[in-house]
Amino acid sequence: MSRLCLILFGPPGSGKGTQAKLLRQSLGIAHISTGDMLRERIAAGDALGMEASQIMQSGGLVPDSIVNRMVEDRIEQADAAKGFILDGYPRTVDQARLLAELLRSKGIRPLVMHLKVDYNVIIARLSGRRQCPTCGALYSVTSNAPSVSEVCDYDGSKLVVRDDDRPEVVGERLRAYERQTAPVLEFLKSAGYAMGEVEGADASPQAIARRIEDWIVRQGPRAGGAA
Repeated sequence: MSRLCLILFGPPGSGKGTQAKLLRQSLGIAHISTGDMLRERIAAGDALGMEASQIMQSGGLVPDSIVNRMVEDRIEQADAAKGFILDGYPRTVDQARLLAELLRSKGIRPLVMHLKVDYNVIIARLSGRRQCPTCGALYSVTSNAPSVSEVCDYDGSKLVVRDDDRPEVVGERLRAYERQTAPVLEFLKSAGYAMGEVEGADASPQAIARRIEDWIVRQGPRAGGAA
């Protein structure tokens, strides 16, 4: 059976992380989030993690070379033996180019899935989020409201709107995503990878995950394998 590499793309608030977790369970493959990976490496105190931490503490961006080395190490771990989902990577054309070389060396041809969500829906979704400043619990005023309006169910703290969830900030995050991601998708398309697209807000997360699974099946038994 071919080793599956599924690259998930989606703007902030598209439900990409939720889909990655659902697909990890149903497909039995690893979920690789570069944000989680960085935090784990820093917490472990290994060489790459410490190097990344020093750069971040000085206000710099972790270079592609470090992120790529972390991804290369991560996909060789036992839980990624059957395949893996890349969430939040590649973010740049340089990362996409290096990833293509890595996957080619391993005989893996990735599948690319784009979660499409209207930006007005995303702005409403994110601006409706609330967080407890004490315990970190997340709520939604529309789908996961606290028992008492604007008050945390767990510790009674008054909920807040995160700075990056304010409508004006969300708008800029979406514009930045568009600028950054469009060239990456174009690069992957030009590489000849199978690319799919699903609506990310017109059904339940479970129903959307099933659509993605059906699309993967339609790519045939060699999906994810060498060309």
